[in-house]
Amino acid sequence: MRIAIVTHVVRHNDGQGRVNYEIARAALAEGHAVTLVASHVAPELLEHERVRWVPVIAGRAWPTRLVKQQVFAIKSALWLRTHRDEYDVLHVNGFITWARADVNTAHFVHGGWMKSPYYPFRLSGGAWPAYQVIYSRMNAWLEGWAYRRSRVIAAVSEKVAEEIRAGGIDDDRVEVVYNGVDTKAFASARFDRAVFHLDDDAFLMLFVGDLRTPRKNLQTVLHALVSLPAHVQLVVAGYLPGSPYPDQARALGIADRVHFLGLVKDMPTLMHSVDAFVFPSRYEAMSLSLLEALAAGLPVITARTAGGAEIIGEECGVVLDDPDDAHALAQAIGELAESPGQRARMGAAARELAADFNWARMARRYLDLYRNFAQREPDNATAPLNAASAQSRA
Repeated sequence: MRIAIVTHVVRHNDGQGRVNYEIARAALAEGHAVTLVASHVAPELLEHERVRWVPVIAGRAWPTRLVKQQVFAIKSALWLRTHRDEYDVLHVNGFITWARADVNTAHFVHGGWMKSPYYPFRLSGGAWPAYQVIYSRMNAWLEGWAYRRSRVIAAVSEKVAEEIRAGGIDDDRVEVVYNGVDTKAFASARFDRAVFHLDDDAFLMLFVGDLRTPRKNLQTVLHALVSLPAHVQLVVAGYLPGSPYPDQARALGIADRVHFLGLVKDMPTLMHSVDAFVFPSRYEAMSLSLLEALAAGLPVITARTAGGAEIIGEECGVVLDDPDDAHALAQAIGELAESPGQRARMGAAARELAADFNWARMARRYLDLYRNFAQREPDNATAPLNAASAQSRA
């Protein structure tokens, strides 16, 4: 097969980028040719003789992220249109190009986020909130348009699949393809709190995510920490400049119990050095960090509003009904902090669950979908996808 993938970046240390990185590696291992229409591609992929990179750059001179996305979408569509005879299958990611796709992976649903009761922005809230509303509305419309024109939509969680179906997409065109995780790396990492300057005697929770948005909901975790004993501490990993949360921790009087580490390269070691993973996101499509925590053998505390929560059973974690309920969150954390036996049992169940979500399994699902399109006659290109659905669910 000749596979074309359109995405902004293809690399192993980025969420959407990692998904496409692993798909490309698996396709190359099977002998397929891969064209990557992207702004950045990991150098090790470019060394492969069957990889072609089509650079699409939306320069810094363009104002706002919304405009830059349109520049990318137009440039990529022009290349795809003029080179249509050079690929058999086109895989895109949400609205990223104006070209019609065979497979479209839904990593986020802006329409679902806007309908969430936790969506915080309003047109009347000032310039920045108003821009966020416009950004969300535009992306919601563009994503809906892209999904309607795609032959199959691969949703990264059941939550995402439900939101796409609610947008009017036929059920037989929607597949749930969960993201993967490097189970070997996270299962075999070492315990080393010293490298992160963490207290050996503390019960440590880990929060991983974007620290500049209220959507990830670190605020509620900080409020929960206030009512917990002093030996219960929080480790926070994520890009720190511009984050309001260090100031909030100081205002709450818990700054000495919250360890802001910034971006962490060695996440397997960090996860093996803490006791639990806490992630009550107000809206999430599917968190790679959640899968990584499971693979590291961590009990997980999350919320129903987070995509991926549907795979968390009581044997390996706690799923809260309300992500903003600091009291319920504190209670769940406190029970884990005082129950090492329960943590051990949950950790073992978490590792067992994560084994079903490795990168190889995810990539095989996508390659099965590709094969269905590559083998289809042009006149049947819009036929129902029941065969692909049955194959990829197997």
